[in-house]
This record gives sequence, C-alpha cells and structure tokens, in this order.
Amino acid sequence: MLRQGIRREHVFAVCLTCALSDAVLILGGVGGIGAATGAAPWLLPALRWGGVAFLTVYGARAFRAAWRGGAAMVPAGQGAARLWPVLATCLALTWLNPHVWLDTVVLVGGIAAQFADLKWVFGAGAALASLVFFFALGYGARLLAPVFARPAAWRVLDALVGCLLWAIAASLAFGAL
Repeated sequence: MLRQGIRREHVFAVCLTCALSDAVLILGGVGGIGAATGAAPWLLPALRWGGVAFLTVYGARAFRAAWRGGAAMVPAGQGAARLWPVLATCLALTWLNPHVWLDTVVLVGGIAAQFADLKWVFGAGAALASLVFFFALGYGARLLAPVFARPAAWRVLDALVGCLLWAIAASLAFGAL
C-alpha cells in the first residue's frame, strides 16, 4: 500500500480493498469465528505457526531487498502497474496471511466478546478504525515520495520491515498467543 500511495497508483482501490477485507475479517471474528477455534482446537495453533512461517519468509524477503538495494520509486505516471495484478497481490497478502487472521478474527473477535451486547458496536468501531488507517496510509504516503526517491531510504525501510516482521513472528512463536 505504501508503494501504491507514493506512486499515486490505484490508491483508492487498494485502500478500499484492504479496509473491506479487514472489515469482513473483523466482523467474522465478532460474529463468532472464535467459536470455530473451540470446535476445532487445532485451528489456533495452525494459524499461529502458519503466521510464524509467513512472517519469517516475508521478513527474510525484506532483508534480502534491503541487502540488495537499488530500488527507487518510479515517479507517478511512469510504468504504471495494472489494477488487477495490484489488487490480486493485495488480496493475497491479506487473505493468505495467518497473522492477519490471528489479529482480526481471533484477537479482535475475542476482545469484542467481552462487550456482550455491544460487541457489534465494538466490531464496527474496529472496522472504522481500520478504514481510517488504510486511507490515511494510502493517501498520506504521497508526502513521503521525496524521501523514497532515494534507494537508501528503501533499504532502511526494508530492513525495518524485516525487523518488525521477525519480531512479530518471534512474539507468536514464543508466547504472545
């Protein structure tokens, strides 16, 4: 999303896709998908270790990109990416990421359950917060375009992303859930 926002390509479509996906997952969690983990006790550990594997691989990819360097943002309007491949990537990174499922379905759904009759209000608030976050990130990214015109900035960002992904993977592996 950051890259699309900086390039000013398909920002609305990507933000909307991310926000709607998050809303569906959040509302699914609020609606009781957490009960599925009770019925299938293997589901939560599978999501947990799937998340660890997913985040470890994507963290390694980020570190590799940081090591290789050379990436610079192509200015807006030059070599524009097509909409459907961008959305397909966005959907894959959302729906195939077990960590997203743990956060939105299990964690948010579990917190919402504590509010009993108001759980749907909590879920709607979480979905609204997600919508605001994605659109702020997507449209706010254009302010970072001058910074990310330099390859060194991408190397730093990729290294930070790698650290963050591996930290989340470690927290999943060693007891956060």
